[in-house]
Amino acid sequence: MESSAPNPPVTERPQVEGRTAILLKLRERMVAFAASRYAGAHAEDLAQEVLVVIHEKYGQLDRLEDLLPLAFQILRFKLAAHRRKAARRGEYDAVDVDQFPPASDAPDPSMVLERKELLAKLLGGIERMGERCRDLFRLKLQGHTFAQIQELLEAASLNTVYTWDHRCRKQLLESLGGHWEQPAGRGRP
Repeated sequence: MESSAPNPPVTERPQVEGRTAILLKLRERMVAFAASRYAGAHAEDLAQEVLVVIHEKYGQLDRLEDLLPLAFQILRFKLAAHRRKAARRGEYDAVDVDQFPPASDAPDPSMVLERKELLAKLLGGIERMGERCRDLFRLKLQGHTFAQIQELLEAASLNTVYTWDHRCRKQLLESLGGHWEQPAGRGRP
């Protein structure tokens, strides 16, 4: 008894085998091309994606002359998309954490020392000032607005508070030597 299943025509089978051989050759060339364009480990994946697109959308093409330019155009698009994706993720400028440890959030010890010295100078300067200036700085540091300070210090107008503030800051600056920061010198660049 012979089987009743029809055999595919002989003419289709060589085309399928011929297309498979063409796609295998194309795959090798696409992997080499993608690897040469910095795709590296992703070259095989990209070539496979191109073959899937060709199989799904261009199944009617079976000649090398038709498939070759199409495959490489699709591959170029896939490479561009891969580069954009890698750039979005920051893969190009990523550094090894073991070689370059992240910067510490702790403040620089020299900056801490300078800040402590400045704070000591400011507190010393404020202590030498009159009572109104000390009260004004205390209220400002507590977060009061100038209008609130006007009420608390019973000033005649808001401009009076502004004038007091200006004079007190000027007096504090003069007690610090005429500048807020330490001048360059004595071991500083």
